[in-house]
Amino acid sequence: MLKKNNYFQSYSLSKKKYNTNVIKTKKAFKLLCADIVNFNIPLLSSYETDYNFDFSPETVKKFSKYENIILFGMGGSILGTKSIYSFLREKIKKKIFFFDNLDIDLHNKFKNIKNIKNSCFIVVSKSGNTLETITNLNIILSKSLLKNKLVIITELKDNNLINIGSKFSAEIIEHKHFIGGRYSVLSEVGMFPAALMNLKINKFKNLKKLIHNRQFSSSLVNSVSAIYTLNELGVKNSVLLNYDSRANDLCLWYQQLVGESLGKKSKGITPIISSCPKDHHSLLQLYLDGPRDKFFTFFTFSKNKNKKIKKIVNAQCEATKTIFKRKKIPYRHFVFKKNNESELGSAFTFFVLETILLAHLMKVNPYDQPAVDQVKIETKNYLK
Repeated sequence: MLKKNNYFQSYSLSKKKYNTNVIKTKKAFKLLCADIVNFNIPLLSSYETDYNFDFSPETVKKFSKYENIILFGMGGSILGTKSIYSFLREKIKKKIFFFDNLDIDLHNKFKNIKNIKNSCFIVVSKSGNTLETITNLNIILSKSLLKNKLVIITELKDNNLINIGSKFSAEIIEHKHFIGGRYSVLSEVGMFPAALMNLKINKFKNLKKLIHNRQFSSSLVNSVSAIYTLNELGVKNSVLLNYDSRANDLCLWYQQLVGESLGKKSKGITPIISSCPKDHHSLLQLYLDGPRDKFFTFFTFSKNKNKKIKKIVNAQCEATKTIFKRKKIPYRHFVFKKNNESELGSAFTFFVLETILLAHLMKVNPYDQPAVDQVKIETKNYLK
């Protein structure tokens, strides 16, 4: 995944600003590495192989017998698992159904799931009171379906999900209070469903090894330095040009991570997802000849069963990169080659560390979301 063509090209940057920001980023990265080694950022403990999960092999075995997994959640409670499922779908035999928005047709969609009795249900909410998740769950609450088939991942405190879990003899798995939703993919939130998919969950994790890998760290420092320099120059839109549907949900996960972590104090980066080559026929004209307020990340896969489609898509991607270079439009390129747990875990880790470092340089807190919390409070006032 990480190689030289990941890097933003220096021709699109102010060299003086960029070189200054490389020095700043290296200092921030050194401090971050020290914090990781000294366990000063607790949420990052879930990105290491020695993290202790709040579920046992016996629990995994108990729920692995079901043909379907039906998952309820919102935002970070579900986007990581969706990313894992779509990225590694060729390795996964189970059918996974995701309910991650309020939908007036939810009941009918739920009824249309085949072999619904051979399903287990996973409900994820850190607070245990997420309005949309509780609403969706209430629509399908049924003793005959949920009794002894329900898994709840939430904080161990008095909340709506804990109360529902008691009613339906649910398995309760702790959502650690120090791990925010958008950072939770390699914790119980993403790894318990991954274990039920028969994936090798420890292969996702290798934080300490990665931060000491020269290729990984140099790519990370380059990306952060370039993005921060572009941000200072008014280039504040991050466009993901995704050329493979296997990365669709990874893009959505990235979108939340960047949007919620950096969008504070009138600062931030706006993440935009573009499905390619479809968007060549709608948005590419804007990208090539519109305002210079965007930087781009290409996502491609080296493996594709359909060789004819692969050849055409690769040609379209390379042609776009050539024109970007000619027009001095800033871009980087991630090529996924192995399509396995380790590669996806490295991608999760890379973007999380990139976001934390950018927050440090931008002087914002990457872990909170105060404006969203205000909307939640106001919503409750309207529902009284």
